[in-house]
Amino acid sequence: MNKAELVDAMAENAGISKADAKRALDAFIDTTSVALKKGDRVALVGFGSFSVSERAARKGRNPQTGKEITIKAKKVVKFKPGADLSDRVK
Repeated sequence: MNKAELVDAMAENAGISKADAKRALDAFIDTTSVALKKGDRVALVGFGSFSVSERAARKGRNPQTGKEITIKAKKVVKFKPGADLSDRVK
């Protein structure tokens, strides 16, 4: 499912216009992004939680040359599904 299909499904399930559903989805994405950038955790009870963690620098290999390289440390977004979501998927 892509963003357009998600907007269509949200509009249909909530009984709202596609424009309102798109604004709501965009607001959710923007708000979640800002919170994660600040280092906050976003928890949606029953659905799951988004958080940011640090990935340490590490050694790797260039697959083309075999030469050892250093992979920089970075922040990554993690999602942990909630119990209700996990049960629905099973």
